[in-house]
Amino acid sequence: MKYLKIKFINLIQIFIVICFCILNFFQDAEVLALTSFESHNFVSSAVKDIGPAVVKIDTERLVERQQFDPTLLDPLLRDLLGEQGISPERERGQGSGVIINENGLVLTNAHVVERVDNVSVTLADGSICDGEVLGTDTVTDLALVKIDEDAYSGFAPLGNSEDLEVGDWAIALGTPYGLEKTVTLGIVSSLHRDINSLGFSDKRLDLIQTDAAINPGNSGGPLINSNGEVIGINTLVRSGPGAGLGFAIPINLAKSVSDQLLKNGEVIHPYLGVQLISLNPRIAKEHNRDPNSLTR
Repeated sequence: MKYLKIKFINLIQIFIVICFCILNFFQDAEVLALTSFESHNFVSSAVKDIGPAVVKIDTERLVERQQFDPTLLDPLLRDLLGEQGISPERERGQGSGVIINENGLVLTNAHVVERVDNVSVTLADGSICDGEVLGTDTVTDLALVKIDEDAYSGFAPLGNSEDLEVGDWAIALGTPYGLEKTVTLGIVSSLHRDINSLGFSDKRLDLIQTDAAINPGNSGGPLINSNGEVIGINTLVRSGPGAGLGFAIPINLAKSVSDQLLKNGEVIHPYLGVQLISLNPRIAKEHNRDPNSLTR
């Protein structure tokens, strides 16, 4: 009798374990199904919201080039061929942009649309429309392009780049190498990166550094956060040693520049220049000629 009682207790324990395993299995299956079919990660959600506002920009301009480099021609051959004429050639370029408001304003890089004759904008749905360059600012490498208000389906929400912290998610969108609707993921690697430290002495701005892949053609496209808000405008990538470093213009600066371009067609950048020189007797003597000079 005691043996049967022990056996019965063991059977009950086994039954409880089996029921517990079956219950966990169905819960895991339900969670897996929810993850796989009913929802996606934050990247797909953010891209889905902002994707319709990302555009491809194709440009064309007429440049004049000599058929042969005169410095490479032998003098006798130059006399034989005579004076070489200048032949016009069409130069094509490509970049990205993002629609920032309901009036059809597209924010992009100045180096994408600077000194071009024609601008063609390809929207997310594949339709193509003409673009008008309202203004460019080479100091911040930003430009504003206008498209027809009825041509597009949505615009991108703009975030606040002052709220960024190192380590935040960063998602880059654009058309690298002509490959439309390309998305790359990374983090904010650094903030307030001085562009002069990258070898651009003619520009004055701090950049957002990211390890999200930015390639040729990404220029002018948006860098967004995990909420699908634009936090920067992709502008350049470090090639060669240190490859894989991308940089974007903070959206707060881009908003300020775009407002000035829309209003005035240009941006005024005041600055104060100071130069340090070594003081020698000749310079001291020249300054001493001025009775108001502080240098003695």
